[in-house]
Amino acid sequence: MTALSESDQAAVAALTRKVIAAWAYHDHDAFADLFTEDGTMILSGVYCAGREKIREFLKAAYQNEYRGTQVTGQPLSLRPLGRDAAVLLTQGGVLRPGESEVSAGNAIRASWVVLRRDGQWLLSAYQNSPR
Repeated sequence: MTALSESDQAAVAALTRKVIAAWAYHDHDAFADLFTEDGTMILSGVYCAGREKIREFLKAAYQNEYRGTQVTGQPLSLRPLGRDAAVLLTQGGVLRPGESEVSAGNAIRASWVVLRRDGQWLLSAYQNSPR
């Protein structure tokens, strides 16, 4: 298995910070643009296939069930699948308004399949489940 360079490892890990930042501003465009065109996102009760479906889901969700929320997450491990692909495992969760720590009911672990496309690391598949 090809090891990722330090700069690639940092770029992959930076995806977590980009997701947190996009969510902080409830920016569905910035969040969706972190995915490949055919990327998938699986959340509890949610399956979105394709960047545009992810964008549509979050646009509505930020106005409803995720209104006023924030997310947090930390990388647990990073495993290369080749020069241009890796699996990133994280833990974190959704912070409801007024929360400073993730509640047990909102804590998750997540799997991120990331691919390098045109020199940029993007999410190809994201899935989370309760911690």
